[in-house]
Amino acid sequence: MAPTLPLPSFRPTDSDDGLPSVSASAIVAGTASGYHVLRVQGYSLTKSALPNGKHIQSRPFRVAGRTWAIRYFPNGNRQENADYISLFLVLNDLAADAVVARFEFSFLDQVEKQQRPYIANSTAHIFLGKREALEKSGRVDDDCFTVRCNVLVARELSTEDAAVVPADAPPFVVVPPPDSPQHFRALLLGGKGADVRFLVGSEVFPAHRCVLAARSPVFDALLFGPMKQGAAAATGTDSCVRIDGMLPQVFQSLLHFVYTDSLPEAEGQDDVEAAAAATTMAQHLLEAADRYDLQRLKLICEGRLCQHIDVSTVATTLALAEEHCCQGLKQACFAFLKSPKTLEEAMATDGFQDLHCWRKAY
Repeated sequence: MAPTLPLPSFRPTDSDDGLPSVSASAIVAGTASGYHVLRVQGYSLTKSALPNGKHIQSRPFRVAGRTWAIRYFPNGNRQENADYISLFLVLNDLAADAVVARFEFSFLDQVEKQQRPYIANSTAHIFLGKREALEKSGRVDDDCFTVRCNVLVARELSTEDAAVVPADAPPFVVVPPPDSPQHFRALLLGGKGADVRFLVGSEVFPAHRCVLAARSPVFDALLFGPMKQGAAAATGTDSCVRIDGMLPQVFQSLLHFVYTDSLPEAEGQDDVEAAAAATTMAQHLLEAADRYDLQRLKLICEGRLCQHIDVSTVATTLALAEEHCCQGLKQACFAFLKSPKTLEEAMATDGFQDLHCWRKAY
């Protein structure tokens, strides 16, 4: 199949027949590979029969349309290599042009552990190591050992026609982004199928037990587990659960996150008001997230509070981080207080001296 190339976004001129003149081609580089297994039988006899510098050649083998062979020097190819075994990969096509190849030798039990291939032209070699090391390695079995030579040859560059697709052409199929959060939000707001109600302050919130239980282990225990009877006894009914110690708008945002995995956006406020409201809500939601074991929501709130630390809020933020084991938020507060001037201003605010975590850290 011909490759597909993007077409630059300009309008081609018309050819003589009135049709746009459009064409494309591709330059293709490829490789071919193969391997040859060489077994040396009668290893000890090859050592005595072939002195240093003498070799015996394997049977020829074909890889990538070329004929190759392996030369085996049991006593090294040169005087300085007399204590080594040498192996050469040679190109046997005498009339062939030079070829660039990658190759590697390994014992059969090392095939999966081979190092980067060597790069060579028509002839190259690699030492298997000292004969003494080979003989002690356990790879010489019944006076035999086996090696494998992998060969990778670069093919000649070629060109071919390519299909043309305009760069600004729309895709044939457009997959929309996931929309399950919108559906679950509609489920929460519509109340269809709701089977539990929560009383928070003076407001009642309908919800779905299975959704809450799937998202929070605390809701799971509250609605289906050991906490179920206690929750019902607290309100005197099986269908309504009272939530104490939480503002209705905080619980509403908590439910929004449970159903949509996101937080509602602030509306009808300027930037300053929105930032202050978001910080306050993040503080309350962090407590709620810790209460209902919603770890992702807890981290989202922790991250938002890290971005809104100032002299007036650092004391309460630090106390919140200590109470709910938010190590990252604590570190952000300590980093903010590194400046002596900032520290002095913060220590003058109400409630700063009551921070036990501050006395522990400093």
